[in-house]
Amino acid sequence: MRKYINIALGFIIIALAFWLVNVMGILNKKPEKAPVKIVKTVFVEKVENGTIPITISANGNLVAKNKIEIFSEVQGVLQPSSKEFRPGNSYRKGEVILKMNSEEHYANLQAQKSNLYNSITSIMPDIRLDYPEEYEKWEQYLRDFDFDKPTPKLPEISSEKEKFFISGRNIYTTFYNVKNMEVRLTKYTIRAPYDGILTDAMVNPGSLIRSGQKLGEFINPKVYEMEVAVNAKYIDLLQKGNSVKVTSRDTNQSWDGKIVRVNGRVDQTSQTVKAYIQVEGKDLKEGIYLEAHLVAKAEKNAFEMERKLLVNNESVYVFKDSIIDLVKVDPVYFTDKTVVLKGLEDGTSVLSRSVPGAYPGMKVSIYGSNPRK
Repeated sequence: MRKYINIALGFIIIALAFWLVNVMGILNKKPEKAPVKIVKTVFVEKVENGTIPITISANGNLVAKNKIEIFSEVQGVLQPSSKEFRPGNSYRKGEVILKMNSEEHYANLQAQKSNLYNSITSIMPDIRLDYPEEYEKWEQYLRDFDFDKPTPKLPEISSEKEKFFISGRNIYTTFYNVKNMEVRLTKYTIRAPYDGILTDAMVNPGSLIRSGQKLGEFINPKVYEMEVAVNAKYIDLLQKGNSVKVTSRDTNQSWDGKIVRVNGRVDQTSQTVKAYIQVEGKDLKEGIYLEAHLVAKAEKNAFEMERKLLVNNESVYVFKDSIIDLVKVDPVYFTDKTVVLKGLEDGTSVLSRSVPGAYPGMKVSIYGSNPRK
């Protein structure tokens, strides 16, 4: 009997233990909370269609519009001058930039002048006898002849006989040899063709300069040109005289320019057209890198927004009735950061910032309003 009682008590104790475990689990179990639905906040802006100027951006370096490379046409030793032949020196129009020793050539010129004077003097007796009516003008020519001044033009010929007589005495040949040497004498002195600055100098005083040798570069620092490459599809939009805004990324300065030329040939490799922009203004230097913004045309009834908000290059998210939806649009022009598009009605609320994980039908709230659950 005692054995059966012990077995019964064992079962009772085990059952009581299971009951206590279940009771404690129920007491410690926390009530489940209802899931909270998170509504994202979005930023929107109202669409206001209008006329958007289509601006084409292009880059290039400035080059002086008036620029010459100085070459020597004669040979001689470079002489020192009051203003050194050095880069950075400025010159007024007509001022001497450099001068070469021309003593030898000058002596030869004087010898040729003497030959001309002697040749005319030798024919004076024949002119007095054969052409007495022409004698006075030739005599006056000899009186006016000055070896230190440019050779005067020969007297006008009155008849064919006089012309043949003068030509037969080799007067014309000697005269034009003298004029040729006078022109060549001027090449020993190089003068500034306009107000400008020397940007390169390749010789020093005392150097022997040879014919055809490059001596330096001279520019007008007031007017510059900028060559830019523009996509060929905009060639019909580029017109001579169009205004251009030119900016520097380094200094944040800007200047006004205009298109002065448009190349009529398309580069086969890059499919671009060369346009040339004339720029004038302070702080411009040859060689600086600038960015040009060309106003090609104006797109009517269009809207501009950030390019990153465009989905698959064809749609944008709009807000309506507490949800966002994907609407197809017509992009007409892209820049690095923005896109000009059509197809949105005025007053449409379009997302102005990206929403991670966005999808059509997603519930959202506008920034500044109460979230709708």
